[in-house]
Amino acid sequence: MHRPLPRLNPRVIGLRCVRCGIVFPIADYFEGCPTCLSQDMPASLAIEYRDFPKSLKSPADWQVYPGHPSLGEGDTPLVSLEELAKEIGIRALYLKNEGANPTGSHKDRMSRLVVQRALEIGASTVAAASSGNAGVSLAAYAAHSGLACVIVTTPDMNPNWRLAIEMHGATLLATETPERRWQVLADRVGAGDWYPATNFAVPPVGSNPFGVDGYRSLAFEIFLGMGTSPCTDILVPTSRADLLWGIARGYRDLKTAGLVAERPRIHAVEPFARISKVLAGEDYRGTFAGSSALTSIGGSTVTYQALDAIAECKGSAVVIDDRAARNDQVRLARCGFYLELSSAAALTGLRDLVANGEVARDAVVVLVGTSNGSSEHQSFGHPIAKVA
Repeated sequence: MHRPLPRLNPRVIGLRCVRCGIVFPIADYFEGCPTCLSQDMPASLAIEYRDFPKSLKSPADWQVYPGHPSLGEGDTPLVSLEELAKEIGIRALYLKNEGANPTGSHKDRMSRLVVQRALEIGASTVAAASSGNAGVSLAAYAAHSGLACVIVTTPDMNPNWRLAIEMHGATLLATETPERRWQVLADRVGAGDWYPATNFAVPPVGSNPFGVDGYRSLAFEIFLGMGTSPCTDILVPTSRADLLWGIARGYRDLKTAGLVAERPRIHAVEPFARISKVLAGEDYRGTFAGSSALTSIGGSTVTYQALDAIAECKGSAVVIDDRAARNDQVRLARCGFYLELSSAAALTGLRDLVANGEVARDAVVVLVGTSNGSSEHQSFGHPIAKVA
């Protein structure tokens, strides 16, 4: 069956560096801004739009590729958590449940656009360095679009995620270390064999900018879902800040279009101090050692786009404890939402930010539940009772 090629949004005029502001022609810049890279100051590029519509009817109309192929991602539930709001001591609390996306995570918003870009330029194989949600998502969208897919991972990959990737027909390659994944990806992208969805530069930049553009849609959906009672704060589980930056930029675009007067503060939730250390004065190009059970937001590096997003929305970064996150994973499950541990960390981060006064008691807060917990391997469950 012949499918028409994706069509670029006519409002797109290029890609702008989030650090130096230079606008480059529409093309693929897999290592971020060429100018900043030459200065050893790696920074992400972002899709640049000429203008925005004066109304927001469909978030897709505001994105780099408005059309198909799609698996029905987006428009995820925004659910009020009244009891938790009272428990924490804030005015209102909502969960943006990204686990309702087709493959169970927010990564579907990125995968759709990466695949559309790959189709437009005639690439035959998409690839990602991933040990979880991103790999499953890209494999699904590649399968739906008739593209080959390669996921470079590590030998200890969660078997549930491995099964899902293989079921979609993608090829899995394992490297000895997470860092080695980036080199394998870089070599094959450099040879012209693969079209990448994720970063492979060291120090890192964000993921494929055409894909990251998809995360702006969360801001648009939250804006539409909140109606006349806008949120004051948004908490985002964060590693290299693709999602954090996308939401911050989405709200900036809404303000540019005259649709919002005030933007919410957007806070990064991290499992150990990385962004927090950079905000305190350390070099963002450094390595920040740490370990955590929150594997989906692990990693020892920081991107410039994380700093850009936090500065843009006057946000903050908060470091949370694994044990507290496990408790909040159970607490959210008792409210009807079984989230991946890294997703539940948003609630833990909120508790800490309210306790230290960073989030006000009269706040209206949205937690971004980045993925559901159904594919996450758990080892702390109780034995199942046997029936006599």
